[in-house]
Amino acid sequence: MPEENKVPVLPNPKPRRTRANRKLLTLLFLFFVTILAVLFFRSSLSRVSEIKIAGNELLSSEEIGQAAAVRKGDHFFAVGSESVRGRVAALRMVQSVEVSKHFPGQISIVVHEYPRVAFQFGADGVKQAVLADGSTVPVVKEDMPVDKPILTGWKENDPNRIALCKALAAIPAGYLSDISEIRPDPSEAYKDKIKMYTRTKFEVVTTVGYLPNKIMNLSAYITSMQGSEVNSGILMLLETDDHLPLDTSAAGNKGKAGTGSTKKPDPTPKPGGSVKPTSTPQKDTR
Repeated sequence: MPEENKVPVLPNPKPRRTRANRKLLTLLFLFFVTILAVLFFRSSLSRVSEIKIAGNELLSSEEIGQAAAVRKGDHFFAVGSESVRGRVAALRMVQSVEVSKHFPGQISIVVHEYPRVAFQFGADGVKQAVLADGSTVPVVKEDMPVDKPILTGWKENDPNRIALCKALAAIPAGYLSDISEIRPDPSEAYKDKIKMYTRTKFEVVTTVGYLPNKIMNLSAYITSMQGSEVNSGILMLLETDDHLPLDTSAAGNKGKAGTGSTKKPDPTPKPGGSVKPTSTPQKDTR
């Protein structure tokens, strides 16, 4: 074939229409995503619909809610868990806080308060709960049982009172169930000496420092004395444990401590063992 009759090969045209369609689809997709996002953030699904508060016993839910600064209707995704936790943890009777968010619209606040270790009554007669850090808070729940010892005669800034609260927090509740009242009774020999009164009508003399160890054997001492038909008396739980039962004679049966023919117990009794009461109290220089 002659060279002049050859037809030149033309390049295939680019699919301009296909490119245009892709751009249009991308723009339409972004447009609909934007519309859906706007509708979502304007709908109730993006709002806080429920605030759950749990674990509080001394604080009211209203106080915790105010401290959290979160309300129904706030933007769910604008609420920071750490921010809420920090605000609630700033309340003085709160030991720790857990905050979690659950879509859609639920915020959970779990409060861990400082444990109650005792009660006391203010100058106005209002019942107050004493916490492990020594702080006090008015009892807002009228039906809260007085299931802890009552502190009487203590000054708020007394360092022995704060030490006592920390000691009580570390003692299992079962060992304190018989203690009804604790009052300070300092002396020259023992600056942190205290008197405790039991529901079983015994008076216990010890110190804040000795309390965590001495309290462990208190039930055994009382049981031993009751087994000897001594139903009230003074228990000196100091360096050496002495017990002074009440005089059961006709001349001394007026609630005063007397002396009897008793033996001194082993100062380190075995757990569960019986301890015989003694009549020689620990000397205490006031």
